[in-house]
Amino acid sequence: MTTESRPTNLEQPAERPHVIPSYLDPAHLGPWGIYLEQVDRVTPYLGKLAYWVETLKRPKRILIVDVPIHLDNGAVAHFEGYRVQHNTSRGPAKGGVRFHQDVTLSEVMALSAWMTVKNAAVNLPYGGGKGGIRIDPRHYSQGELERLTRRYTTEIGLVIGPEKDIPAPDVNTNPQVMAWMMDTYSMNTGKTATGVVTGKPVALGGSLGRADATGRGVFVTGEAAMRKVGVKLEGARIAVQGFGNVGNAAARIFFDAGAKIVAIQDVSGTVVSTAGIDPYAALEHLRSTGSILGLSGTEPLERDSFWDVDCDVLIPAALENQLTAENAHRIRAKVVIEGANGPTTPAADDILHDKGVTVVPDVLANAGGVTVSYFEWVQDFSSFFWTEDEINARLERIMREAFASLWEVSQKHGVTLRTAAFIVACTRVLEARALRGLYP
Repeated sequence: MTTESRPTNLEQPAERPHVIPSYLDPAHLGPWGIYLEQVDRVTPYLGKLAYWVETLKRPKRILIVDVPIHLDNGAVAHFEGYRVQHNTSRGPAKGGVRFHQDVTLSEVMALSAWMTVKNAAVNLPYGGGKGGIRIDPRHYSQGELERLTRRYTTEIGLVIGPEKDIPAPDVNTNPQVMAWMMDTYSMNTGKTATGVVTGKPVALGGSLGRADATGRGVFVTGEAAMRKVGVKLEGARIAVQGFGNVGNAAARIFFDAGAKIVAIQDVSGTVVSTAGIDPYAALEHLRSTGSILGLSGTEPLERDSFWDVDCDVLIPAALENQLTAENAHRIRAKVVIEGANGPTTPAADDILHDKGVTVVPDVLANAGGVTVSYFEWVQDFSSFFWTEDEINARLERIMREAFASLWEVSQKHGVTLRTAAFIVACTRVLEARALRGLYP
């Protein structure tokens, strides 16, 4: 490389074009492109730490694995698996594993980066990681999914560990999947290692309170935001997109606190009721029929019309890229609480901000899950376990303190809560990077 072509340390990183890895298509960056845009927005607020900002734009480690298994019919099927460790400057990588037919490398990269930001925003001693397998688990038996999980765990075993990278449940994975991962890793290392994953069954070192932790964090941060903008919790109309672990837990906790659930949407359809929906009855109906449709006291609604529902609070708790430039102007809520990862595009963020809608970003709102995962990890190391009341109280304290801190930063700089979260998180990550320096 000549002197003329070599970048110098005197250049401001924010002024350089993004260096796109060769394994991504620059014309179709997917979720990773959204993350890069978010980093660009925060860079002017980083001061001297902007010198290190390129660190945030490159995952530390990417592992792509082939996952072959025997199917029940005797055939061999191959699946594509990923594990991405975005940053470990502040501690071991931490993040979930999802089973979904549309998983891509760009998506897993972005999700791992958002985990870096999320963990730093609530000041957990973790970096960001994420994993995934391209599979639609609905079409495979329990035995096939177990073999898939165990083979995947073995393939990524060289990069995970209680002090290296700690997976957790995500889309279409659950405590049983974590039990298989923990057992496989333990068998391969010759010792029981409960701390290698979180979100495990309580009988295997899992934590009380973990199942509803993400939804509880959505409630705690959402209620705090509602108070700031003058939306009363009692009788507040809530619309929930996604009725899996996060969405149904958030709906139940808001319902128990006196709010009214007026719309629920999941993969099976959309139902609405101005009188309010009992989320406990909705969950029982979903479990017994396999669909949210047909729930007593509700009316069906066209899927796209969900964005027009008149509500005070909207909780997108499904997948990324749900609120876009095409539908954001239709949102009637005063507060959006992101239960999912990356549900709002930057363009939609701008539209909602101009409309005066307060968005509680994913890197804060859904951090309840990783916070209780941290509690689980600590309990596994000490072999001393806390009560559910202790866990919920500690979770609420951490989430409220994090919200208050980010709200203060947003007011100070006149920015959204998302940009405030990135300011706080990226400052913490890059300060650690600067203090550690480069080796060798």
